[in-house]
Amino acid sequence: MIKKELGLGLLLVVISVITGMINPAFLSVVNLLNLANLIGLFGVFALGEGLVIITGGIDLSLGSMFALLGVVFVDLLTTYQVPWPLALLAVLLGGLVLGAIQGVLITRLKMQPFIVTLCGLLIYRGAARYYTTDSTRGFGYGDEAATLSNIASGHVAGIPNTFILLIVLALVLGVVLHRSVYGRWLYAVGKNEEAARFSGINTNMVIATAYIISGGLAGVATVLFVFYTNSVSPSSFGNFYELYAIAAAVLGGCSLRGGEGSILGIVLGTALLQVLQNLVNILGIPNSLNFAVMGTVILIGVLADQQLQARRKRKLALAGLARTAPKSTLPHGVDALPVRTGDQG
Repeated sequence: MIKKELGLGLLLVVISVITGMINPAFLSVVNLLNLANLIGLFGVFALGEGLVIITGGIDLSLGSMFALLGVVFVDLLTTYQVPWPLALLAVLLGGLVLGAIQGVLITRLKMQPFIVTLCGLLIYRGAARYYTTDSTRGFGYGDEAATLSNIASGHVAGIPNTFILLIVLALVLGVVLHRSVYGRWLYAVGKNEEAARFSGINTNMVIATAYIISGGLAGVATVLFVFYTNSVSPSSFGNFYELYAIAAAVLGGCSLRGGEGSILGIVLGTALLQVLQNLVNILGIPNSLNFAVMGTVILIGVLADQQLQARRKRKLALAGLARTAPKSTLPHGVDALPVRTGDQG
C-alpha cells in the first residue's frame, strides 16, 4: 500500500508543478489557502466513504444527506432559535441515525448497499424539498451562530480550520484503521466477508459501524458546508458530492472490491481531485465539464486498480506454482531411472 501512496504523492507534486508553470497564480498564497479549505471540506466526508468502500460497500446518499441535514440545521437556528450547540448536536446525531438505518438495512435485511444508499439518495433529497416546499433556507442578516460560524469558516495562523479538522480526523481514523483490531476487521470483511464471519468476526457490527461513522462525518461536513455557502437550496445543496468522495477514495487506493485502502491515500486522493478541479478552472475549461473530468478520473482509477489486481494475482499464481513444483526423489547422483526392468537388477 505504501507504494500506491508514494506514487499518488509524486503525481500530486508533478501536477501541482505543471499547473504552477502554466499559471503562477496557482502557487499564490490566496489560491493555496482556498485549495486547503476545499480539501478540508471534501476530505471530511471522503474519509467516511473510504471506510465504507473498504468493507466492500458504497454510500450514494451523502449529497442528499447534506441537503436534509442542512435545511434542518438552518431551520433550528433561524426559525426555532435553538442554541447552536444543541443544533450542532442534533445534526451530528441525525447523521449517525441515518447511517445506522442504512447499516441495519444492509446487515440485518441483507439488502445490497447500492440499492439501500440509492434509495437514501432519493428519499433524503425528496424529504428536504418537501420540508422546505422547495425553497432556499439561509441565515439572513442575523448572528444566530456567530461563534460556530467563526469556528467552521475561520483559520489558525492562516491555515483554514476545515483543513486542520481534516488532519485531526485523519490521524484519529488512521490509528483506528491501521493500529486497532477494528481496522483489521474492516479489511478482513472487505476481503472476504464469509471467511471473516467463520473466523469469529461480527461482520454485521463491523459493516454497520462503518456506515454509522460515514453518517456522523456527513453531519460534520454538513455544518462546514452550510457556513461555507451561508444558504441551503434543497434541490442542489450537496448535489453529486458523493461522487467526489468515491473519486477521492478510488484515487487514494481504495478498491471498489473492498479490503484495500488507507487514510493517507484518501487524503491524498482528495487533494489530487481538488488540484485537478483547480487546473480545469485555470485552463479555462467550462465548469460544465467538471463532472466529465471527475468521471474520467474515476474511470482511470478503476482501470488502474484492475491492472494492479491482475498483476498481483499473476505474481501470486507464479509463486504458488514455484512452491508446489514436484521435486526429484532420486538418490543424489542418479540422473534417470533405468530404461529396462532387467537393468534394475
